[in-house]
Amino acid sequence: MFASVAVGLVSVPVVLVALWWLLSWRNIHGNEVGLVEKRFGRSRLPSGALIALNGECGYEGEVLSPGWQWVPLFIKTVTRHPAVEIGPDDQGLVIAQVGEPLPIGSRVAISKPEFGDYEDVKAFLNNGGQKGKQSIVLRPGVYRVHPVAFLVLTSDRVYGNPMDPALSKKGVTVEDFGLHAENLKPVVIKAEALEVTGDEDHGDPRKRGGGGRKFAINKMGVVTSHEGPALQGGQLACRLGGWDDVLKVENPKDRINLILSSQNTQHLAYQDFAAFLAAGGQTGLQHDVLTEGTYYLNPWLVRVEQLPVLHVLEGEVAVVKSKVGAVDTDISGADFKFGSIVMPGHRGLWCEAIRTGSWLINTRCYETTIVPTKILTLYWADGLNAAGKLDQELKTIKAKSRDGFEFQLELQVQIHISDVNAPRVISMVGSVENLVNEVLQSAVGNYFRNKVQSMQATAFIQERERVQEEALVYIREKLTGYQVETLGVFLQDIRFPEELASVLKQREIAAQEVATFKAQQEAQEQRIATEAARGKAEQQAALAESAVAIEIRRNQAEARKAEASGQAFAAKELGEGEAAAIAAKGLAEAKATEAQGLALATGLNAQRAAVGEAATMLVNVIKAVAEGNVKITPDVQVSGEGGGSGNGLMALVMAQMAKSMTPATTPTTPSTSAQTTDVAE
Repeated sequence: MFASVAVGLVSVPVVLVALWWLLSWRNIHGNEVGLVEKRFGRSRLPSGALIALNGECGYEGEVLSPGWQWVPLFIKTVTRHPAVEIGPDDQGLVIAQVGEPLPIGSRVAISKPEFGDYEDVKAFLNNGGQKGKQSIVLRPGVYRVHPVAFLVLTSDRVYGNPMDPALSKKGVTVEDFGLHAENLKPVVIKAEALEVTGDEDHGDPRKRGGGGRKFAINKMGVVTSHEGPALQGGQLACRLGGWDDVLKVENPKDRINLILSSQNTQHLAYQDFAAFLAAGGQTGLQHDVLTEGTYYLNPWLVRVEQLPVLHVLEGEVAVVKSKVGAVDTDISGADFKFGSIVMPGHRGLWCEAIRTGSWLINTRCYETTIVPTKILTLYWADGLNAAGKLDQELKTIKAKSRDGFEFQLELQVQIHISDVNAPRVISMVGSVENLVNEVLQSAVGNYFRNKVQSMQATAFIQERERVQEEALVYIREKLTGYQVETLGVFLQDIRFPEELASVLKQREIAAQEVATFKAQQEAQEQRIATEAARGKAEQQAALAESAVAIEIRRNQAEARKAEASGQAFAAKELGEGEAAAIAAKGLAEAKATEAQGLALATGLNAQRAAVGEAATMLVNVIKAVAEGNVKITPDVQVSGEGGGSGNGLMALVMAQMAKSMTPATTPTTPSTSAQTTDVAE
């Protein structure tokens, strides 16, 4: 009996120990962590401490992982808490309830790589972890975070046991920490698809592309830091490293590219805030922006504003006015009196405009003005807008002529702004809208009002082209001072008064009647010409036949002419031959006669010398009569006497011979001698 009792007494403690051992096992589910609190021990936690790192009584630093864990019953207690689960579209913020106090002026505790994901409380405390809001953001996943050492805030719940009794009693939410559910979401920057209504707005790239379609507008994130040293030098925004690297570059375009290049790789786009501070990050607006993507950013440290990316379309440039950079140094020159023009990297209006493309330029640091560089067509007409917002204020021009008639003029003006001159134009007028509404509108309106007022109504209408050319010269000279090119001024429509229109209509009708009569006259003349042509065409056969006959006659005449020419030539040659023969014969006869005469003369001279001159003459007369060459007897002879002719002749001859032979005894008088000579002859 005693033995059995002893055995029973011994077995009871064993059973109790076994039972205690069995009851000390705890099952931690897969989505839970086990929080262990030591209730009995030889040492106590220091005042204000929550976590026992060296075996003190209190909450142990290590949490139990899922599965069966042995924890001595009564000595330690185990409570199960949900593990921190962060979904794919969520992020977690950590609040440490243990650690060193925050430095004065700090809102968020410093972070160190040794902290990891806050799953090791001992590492956090041993490496100088601080109480309060932590800078490290937990990304999607499951974390076994100590529920007493840390609170983890997500968009839908708060993990952990707050040490503040008031919060613990009512149930803690993210609003208790000054946040909203959307602040616990990652920052997602992506393009926004909008439907364009067609209202042209040169300040909004979503509308500048035209209406009736969807337009994807890219976004960028402009960051503002809530932690870090204060900005220095009067700067509006923090640019890591300052501006010395930019000022060393000479070319303006290269400067712009360097300014717009991002330095976000130094701090993982503000996701590693400790690296941001180490690189010289300062509180306030940040120069570098975020591109499209997903960012796990701590809303206690940074705030992100999503703004449209600057889209510069074809046919336009963006003139930039910088609010950040080095102190401005004017390069516009002494002759430019409309503000300062600076190199990129300085505060002021950049001398170089931004060309076509999409640009991640921080519009909180830089003001941009879109300047169209294509040809702008502006209409002065009610309800007609070719350039949208630019000419929507331009109306039909009303003017009175010198003789009191009122005109309504609709006109078109074409201008062009060079991309090189765009910064100076903006420096002078502020915007293209100001150029149109304040410069062009008054210049064009006043010019045409003054011009119409200086002319008679009909003269203005008749000299419309000259007025248009003079307006072009005037407006071109006016806009040249603003470095704007004027390409054309065109009077589109002139609306006259009713009474003037009636007069002009009558004149036009009269002119049309004159034109009609002239056209009818020309038609009649054309008809006559047509009839003549038709008659000529009908006589073409006869005309051709007569033409052939004429050609035949012409050929026959030519043949006869040729024949006559041949005959004439032959006759000429024959005549010349006969003439030559006759000439030769006559020359021969003349030579013979000459010889005979010479011989006769010689004989007579000899005869005269022998018998005398009278006897020689008588002998020759008788000889001539004897030869029959001299007719001395008339065919009918009438004689008073009965003697024959021969007797008379002989008597005459003999008397003559006797006379010639009688010697001259007495000198003859000149008259007698002359008479004798005449007789002899």
